Amino acid sequence: MTTPGTTGLLEAALYADDLDAAERFYGQTLGLPVVLKMEGRHVFFRAGRTILLIFDPAAAATPGDSPLAAPPHGARGPGHACLASEDLDGWEKHLTGHDIPIERRITWPNGARSIYFRDPAGNSLEIAEPKLWHATP
Repeated sequence: MTTPGTTGLLEAALYADDLDAAERFYGQTLGLPVVLKMEGRHVFFRAGRTILLIFDPAAAATPGDSPLAAPPHGARGPGHACLASEDLDGWEKHLTGHDIPIERRITWPNGARSIYFRDPAGNSLEIAEPKLWHATP
């Protein structure tokens, strides 16, 4: 038996009250492809080998009526996710060109850089150079 996660993180979830705004932001602004959508409940995006799940918090907190619905779940307050890119400068220009302010810039002890900004729901997003965690893109 292998330890879960040794081949990577399969999915991660964030929550947004306005799924249409989330779809525009993650799909159009960040360029992540939509892989699954259920109106009023969720929109899922491919981020490399991982799926980024964006749920409506009210819908996710209630049991779904589908046999494929996950148990109720959720979180309070802004979540956080980090996407990897070697082109941090390009992403900073892209984001500021879309009037998305950069909240913080960090150069980590190993020399990796990252930038922080917010999605329309207030979630804290980060784009970091892959070497932050010694990962490859």
